[in-house]
Amino acid sequence: MSDLNAATSGTFRIGGELEINRLGFGAMRITGKGIWGEPADRKEAIRTLKRVPELGINFIDTADSYGPDVSEELIREALHPYGRIVVATKGGLTRIGPDRWIPLGRSEYLIQQAYKSLRRLGVEQIDLWQLHRIDPKVPAAEQFDAIKSLIDAKVIRHAGLSEVSVAQIEEASKYFKVATVQNQYNLVDRKSEAVLEYSEKHGIGFIPWHPLAAGNLARPGSVLDTIAKKHDAAPSQIALAWVLKRSPVMLPIPGTSKVKHLEENLAAVNIVLSDEDFAALDAQGSA
Repeated sequence: MSDLNAATSGTFRIGGELEINRLGFGAMRITGKGIWGEPADRKEAIRTLKRVPELGINFIDTADSYGPDVSEELIREALHPYGRIVVATKGGLTRIGPDRWIPLGRSEYLIQQAYKSLRRLGVEQIDLWQLHRIDPKVPAAEQFDAIKSLIDAKVIRHAGLSEVSVAQIEEASKYFKVATVQNQYNLVDRKSEAVLEYSEKHGIGFIPWHPLAAGNLARPGSVLDTIAKKHDAAPSQIALAWVLKRSPVMLPIPGTSKVKHLEENLAAVNIVLSDEDFAALDAQGSA
């Protein structure tokens, strides 16, 4: 696995200044079942985190709600001080049990959670803090103003949004520069195409969550299956290679709690899809 390096995926500058390798690591899966509590195999989760920078991955995405708190605490235990690693976190969802996620966007809550993430991660400033969801029960302006106050107070350096529309990005941009957007996007889910195109135009990093999904396209004999066999790769690796080729602002963050799976995901950076293969997958995925 010595030939694996996330630098092969190319680079992107978050907020125009924080340079990262485009293939990052999502730290949701290092927690327990239902993204709740401690991981089933804590030692392996720590080994996985320690392997991340060894593979050239210098962008980690987490959230205060993963565990809750557990993911941030494990990241600090395994990797602090972070050196050149950019650790991004999120706030705005509260937890009441496994697989239960409730938006909470009151300004005092968002500010409190950012300060708590600051302490859990052991940093003087959070490089990238993202609003996990816009709470429909709270005026968006109140949530965006809270984020602006965190930037002004230097608690966070850059701010991003998650699961938003172009109109919501434009509204938030009246309060602060939107550095990243984190929406679901993969080979078979293109609902955020307009947001991706807007991000490209405005230099916003687009962080696709669930980037490995291939759905029914992975069935035997499919275009995806044929291309995977040609590259001696898994369908999920081809799906990830497609996502990386789709746009220079794309910052996929496949996650896992196992070293072997981490290395398998990273192997996608060495897959060079031809324009013909890319187009064939594109056509199948959007069909």
